[in-house]
Amino acid sequence: MIRRVFVALIFVCTLSFAFANDSAPIQEQQETHQTMDHDVEGGHASEKPKMWSVAPFVILLLMIATGPLFYPHFWHKSYPVISVILAIIVCTYYLFYLHNVHAPIHSGAEYVQFIALLAGLFVASGGILINVDKDAHPLTNVIILAIGAVIANIIGTTGASMLLIRPFIRLNKNRIKPYHIVFFIFIVSNVGGSLTPIGDPPLFLGFLKGIPFQWTLIHNLVPWVIACIILLVFFYLFDIRNKTNYALMRGEEDELEEPTGKVSLVGKRNFIWLAIVVGAVFLDPNVFDWVPGIVYEGQKFSYIREIIMLLAAFGSFKYADLQAIQGNEFSFEPIREVAFLFIGIFFTMMPALELVSDFAQSPEGEKLIRPSTLYWGTGLLSGFLDNAPTYVNFLTASMASVGADVNNIQEVIAYANDEYKSSLLSLMAISLGAVFFGAFTYIGNGPNFMVKSIAEQVGIKMPSFFSYIVKYSIPILLPVLIIIWLIFFMGH
Repeated sequence: MIRRVFVALIFVCTLSFAFANDSAPIQEQQETHQTMDHDVEGGHASEKPKMWSVAPFVILLLMIATGPLFYPHFWHKSYPVISVILAIIVCTYYLFYLHNVHAPIHSGAEYVQFIALLAGLFVASGGILINVDKDAHPLTNVIILAIGAVIANIIGTTGASMLLIRPFIRLNKNRIKPYHIVFFIFIVSNVGGSLTPIGDPPLFLGFLKGIPFQWTLIHNLVPWVIACIILLVFFYLFDIRNKTNYALMRGEEDELEEPTGKVSLVGKRNFIWLAIVVGAVFLDPNVFDWVPGIVYEGQKFSYIREIIMLLAAFGSFKYADLQAIQGNEFSFEPIREVAFLFIGIFFTMMPALELVSDFAQSPEGEKLIRPSTLYWGTGLLSGFLDNAPTYVNFLTASMASVGADVNNIQEVIAYANDEYKSSLLSLMAISLGAVFFGAFTYIGNGPNFMVKSIAEQVGIKMPSFFSYIVKYSIPILLPVLIIIWLIFFMGH
């Protein structure tokens, strides 16, 4: 494990230095001008972050990866403090050394939006108890995962994950293994949400920029079907073997009670709260002028939407069916863990995102912009950074490379309609890369950590950060990602 950690550290540092070295001409030019960029909107001079400023982000990733395994008592007790301190270090660097107020404010606003949505969906779904009293047959599990992949596009990957993970665990309680949870993360928490802007945050940001709502359904449908089918087949092969081994190991005296075959639902009123949270997603003041917002540098930041989501979370818990809460063994610990860890992630990744963005929009970076590199670039960085800002950065760079402006809604629509060179394939590559690769690590997408935390709460021993990548992402998910690349992007 020490060797894996060391290799991962080398990987992250090498990736960071690669961006730094590739953008050297830009940095030299900036140094000639005293490395000062003028922030027109804010009226403040600000420097670009130095390479060493990604260190807090790397430290946080390594501690997330190694803490639960090597020093669990210290980690579980101290991770909130560690995460907040690292975030404060980077924010202090931005505010007082770089004189950049813009980036911390934007990261803070994005964090509030992120955690309000996750909290609303988590609490509302926690008051819905689904009991599937059926035999935990592999085919039944496949059907549940397939249903999850579909409804992820209606209530988001977070909503679908929180709604189905507990009944999925209960159904398989007699033979539950870590791979059950990992495939759930692959299919329901990530790949499933590729068909609508509601499905995954990156796609919703694209919708807000001007990409038509139906675009993802039309253009992502075939890759979605292929990826889901392959992952479901892989899961079925894993599960049928597990089912067979379980049957052989179980003696006659351990015969279980025959399931009734019924599916019951408790806490139906919480679907109303869930609908309120999903509906509030569309209350964006930059899209609808009648929605109030806080104006900063010409952009409106929503607060009504977040207030509605948090009030819905409060109402859904206060008025939830007690039987559903107890049956789900509901606890706030998973959302608490996500809230604290992602404070650190959102703020410490600011330098990494800025360095990536600068390189992608540089002349050297623009030369590399084509569907294949956009797919792998957006994807790999989405796996280790937050996939929403990674999506926006690569969309901005890709549009800039063909002379289009991501802030011009008509040009975004034209880009989505393939009116620029290879723009349709490029947008597909960015969209699929951001969503599909979000499953590559626990931190690639918000629901991943929540599902992991819920599983660990009921006693499932989940793989560590690097074990997840080595045992599951590389041998199972990576071949699927390569197949999608071979079919849709290789050669373009």
